Amino acid sequence: MNEIGVQDTAREIDVVVIGAGQAGLSSAYHLRRTGFEPERDFVVLDHAPQPGGAWQFRWPSLTYGKVHGMHSLPGMELTDGDPARPSSEVIAEYFDTYERTFDLRVRRPVDVRTVREGEGGRLLVETSAGTWTTRALINATGTWDRPFWPRYPGQETFRGRQLHTAQYPGPEEFAGQRVVVVGGGTSGTQHLMEMAPYAAETTWVTRRPPVFHEGPFDEGAGRAAVALVEERVRQGLPPQSVVSVTGLPLNDTIRQAIDDRVLDRLPMFDRITEDGVEWADGRRVDADVILWATGFRAAIDHLAPLRLREPGGGIRVEGTRAVADPRIHLVGYGPSASTIGANRAGRSAVRDIRRLLAQVPVAA
Repeated sequence: MNEIGVQDTAREIDVVVIGAGQAGLSSAYHLRRTGFEPERDFVVLDHAPQPGGAWQFRWPSLTYGKVHGMHSLPGMELTDGDPARPSSEVIAEYFDTYERTFDLRVRRPVDVRTVREGEGGRLLVETSAGTWTTRALINATGTWDRPFWPRYPGQETFRGRQLHTAQYPGPEEFAGQRVVVVGGGTSGTQHLMEMAPYAAETTWVTRRPPVFHEGPFDEGAGRAAVALVEERVRQGLPPQSVVSVTGLPLNDTIRQAIDDRVLDRLPMFDRITEDGVEWADGRRVDADVILWATGFRAAIDHLAPLRLREPGGGIRVEGTRAVADPRIHLVGYGPSASTIGANRAGRSAVRDIRRLLAQVPVAA
């Protein structure tokens, strides 16, 4: 360790929280509430330029009124959010107020480069702002930084534009263009419905037929969906989104889009050509744009030196605790990826960490 001189110059802390979205702020709140002092006992590191987590990067047309399932952070309700304003503004302002109200002292922008084993049972967190040595780690990095781009034959020959949901600028930019939207989740359907009045033509393709559910999505259904996602991470498999388990809500807006054939799904194409996409049976669709609404993966590459991944590709987690290393908690991973799930997971992680730190003596 000392051959590169990192351990000797690292700042010591009890808990490092990586990420200041819903999961990170919830965790920091519960640390503060149970007696941990920011900067003295814990530090929150966030790579984003300002408060707001991934919300600050969302497209302007995603107004607060269109956001589904945004749950207030613990200890402070989000009230009076203007449904007509961009969610990026409403939620960023709320997060900013939250950080200042509870004096969480988030450090930003700080890029966490790697987390590895230190000395004396500590973890070494190496960042763009220096190094911390810590007794426990809460990883709350979410998924926004790892958009998933599928690979298809001919992709590099396409002469039009390819972009991911993470780069979506809003519907006006696609005026007069032929757009293929790939993906059967909430983002894909929202993009299609927004672009339809502007685009010359839209085509929707998904790997699996979309599943729509009618009626209220009650607490029991929610628990059952979360349990399915939780079982995957317990087995060490990469987590799926809750939406992939629950399906899409069939509301009046969706029904109208289906009737208007905006949400008229085609099976996944087999190849991409210079001018569009093509199926094995010879069917072709010409396109100016391919928009990949294909989701995200957990941003956990910085944890690679700890070798937490299982053969199945994911990290085995019990609650929020990494089974392979009880010092590591993943909040906002798998079943706790929803906003209300992140709140509960932050509280649970802090409870476990308090217990761990009480059992583990401080290294001399």
